[in-house]
Amino acid sequence: MSEPPRILLITGGGKGKTTAALGLALRSAGHGMRVLFLQFVKQDETTGEYAALKDVGSIEIVTTGRGFVPAADSEHFPSHQKAAQAGLDLARQGVTSGDYATIVLDEICIAVCRGLIDEKDVLELCERLSDGMCLVMTGRNATPALIAAADTVSEIQCVKHALQAGRPAQKGVER
Repeated sequence: MSEPPRILLITGGGKGKTTAALGLALRSAGHGMRVLFLQFVKQDETTGEYAALKDVGSIEIVTTGRGFVPAADSEHFPSHQKAAQAGLDLARQGVTSGDYATIVLDEICIAVCRGLIDEKDVLELCERLSDGMCLVMTGRNATPALIAAADTVSEIQCVKHALQAGRPAQKGVER
């Protein structure tokens, strides 16, 4: 008997949302499952997670983002929307292909919150999951509807962060 699909959401203002999703992706890969890891805001392919995951045969990582999201009235905003839409299209293909047991939508909550993609499109994607599939969504500011769609929701809170004290992002920790 196949298990129903699972939807996990990792949100909050603290550090560790992507890190938690990476751990789940590695756990899935360790069981011989194929993983699609889509990054909706990040564009830097020199990060440690990109370097590590691209060498794991059962994990496909794709950065579809264009970096920090500008204000909606910025001339650059439409290119960010287009990139996020391309990521959502890849997620749809991943869900319908049947090739992946786990699909991670990294920073999807920010993409929805900032108006890069429509919440209804993400909710529709959640409804298309096949039995046995796991969908992981990450990012700050998860909407109430995304939270309601998830089976498991974790909120990571920031108690203290070195960046707040002026320390730059460190290789292996934040990048």
